[in-house]
Amino acid sequence: MRHTISALVENKFGVLARVAGLFSGRGYNIDTLNVAPTHDANFSRMTIVTRGDDATLEQIIKQLNKLVNVVDVQDFREGEYVSRELALVKVKADAKARSEIMQICDIFRAKIVDVQRSELIVEITGDESKIEKFFHLLEPFGVVEITRTGRVAMLRK
Repeated sequence: MRHTISALVENKFGVLARVAGLFSGRGYNIDTLNVAPTHDANFSRMTIVTRGDDATLEQIIKQLNKLVNVVDVQDFREGEYVSRELALVKVKADAKARSEIMQICDIFRAKIVDVQRSELIVEITGDESKIEKFFHLLEPFGVVEITRTGRVAMLRK
């Protein structure tokens, strides 16, 4: 089962390495990891997606809470939070294919952010399944490159 964890950490040197070391040292895998400063420059928010049963998740949260620079840890359960991911995809697009790609972008509310003679770069945000479906529809045109942010999440309450 996939779990999303949010950790508020002090914005200090080495915190990311300690958190990643906690996961690797105990044999836990990180599916996605997103780190960015918060509205307070002293803190950063880490959003971690990992896999495991409830006992594994409990252990991860306990271990995270023991780290010195970790201020708060939240476990996001299904339905209690809003999550999004951002992706950029570079796709081959000759003159014939552009209109069809633009229609797919409109359906998915994606934005074309760069146009070259034979390629487009498209930005899409949404949940993981939306992004995967979008990629699947672009495959026939020739996907050149993809980059993704990983999941970010926020409690609804």
